[in-house]
Amino acid sequence: MRTSITWFIRNPVASNLLMFILLAGGFISYLSLNQEEFPDIDFGLVQVSVAYLGATPEEAETGVCLRLEEALEAAEDIEQMTSTAREGGCDVTLRLTTGADLNRVLNDIKGKVDAISTFPTETEKPIVRAFTSSGNVMTLALSSNTSDAVLKAEAETIRNQILDLDGISTVNIQYIRPFEIAIEVSEYTLRQYGLTLDQISRAIDRASLDLPGGTLRTNSGEILLRTKGQVYSGAEYADIVVQSYPDGTQLRLGEIATVRDGFQEGYMDARIDGTNSAIIDVLRVGDEDIVQSARQVRAWMEATEFDLPEGMSLRVITDSAEATQQRIATVANNAYS
Repeated sequence: MRTSITWFIRNPVASNLLMFILLAGGFISYLSLNQEEFPDIDFGLVQVSVAYLGATPEEAETGVCLRLEEALEAAEDIEQMTSTAREGGCDVTLRLTTGADLNRVLNDIKGKVDAISTFPTETEKPIVRAFTSSGNVMTLALSSNTSDAVLKAEAETIRNQILDLDGISTVNIQYIRPFEIAIEVSEYTLRQYGLTLDQISRAIDRASLDLPGGTLRTNSGEILLRTKGQVYSGAEYADIVVQSYPDGTQLRLGEIATVRDGFQEGYMDARIDGTNSAIIDVLRVGDEDIVQSARQVRAWMEATEFDLPEGMSLRVITDSAEATQQRIATVANNAYS
């Protein structure tokens, strides 16, 4: 130790160069630090959800939950597994051991779930997600006196454009009523055609469902087959065949029922200065930089300010990056003083 100090005293150029390297390295590291208002929290939880349309909790348990448990019991770094069978699906929550690599375990779980080939045909594709902490970057309000459909469509366009920005992976839309397709059939019509509501319900379930079709093996590899039958509009529902007759004629839903595209009733809405509004939340997930994300959103807003339809306005309601920068400035001022 004494020899090193003596050497640096005798070689001031080397000591000054080392000091400069340390200062430059510290400055570069400071510039690359992510700025966050609160630290990340690793919950150590992964959830696997499988939709099983029309299934009772008992059917979901035997058809989905047990198969998931069998496939995941050999997964590494799993401390606890909790299964919940519910009407229309199953959820399996996995608690990871302390210090486990979340990304590695998540990929392992996805691989094991994708390898399951014995799910009932009525199940949808499994969804595997990890619970991660997130923080609000910015809240935007899109206001307009137009219809809910136009406001919802424009809000979704804005969300997709913001998601295209670097470093932003999560954008949520709130206070917009979800789409709803209402199907109304009178008792008189049911008696007239000799039908029941249960028959109509089963016809809709059969016609509005995506089903796996197996695997086609070729010389170049395997091709997964899937029948796309899910319908999304009132016109598509109206075209569903409810009953077929021996003479070849078909009775379609639109002939016996009133099918309407609309929005859910009784849903909370938001108003800014008395104008109907959609609230758009830009969130920070993982190691995303809150300040950099906010700057990108503001730059995007300036560039697209005049692209909004007439009568619409987009404004910033809250900007968490400003509070973060103020706190960082306070810490820096205290350090200097």
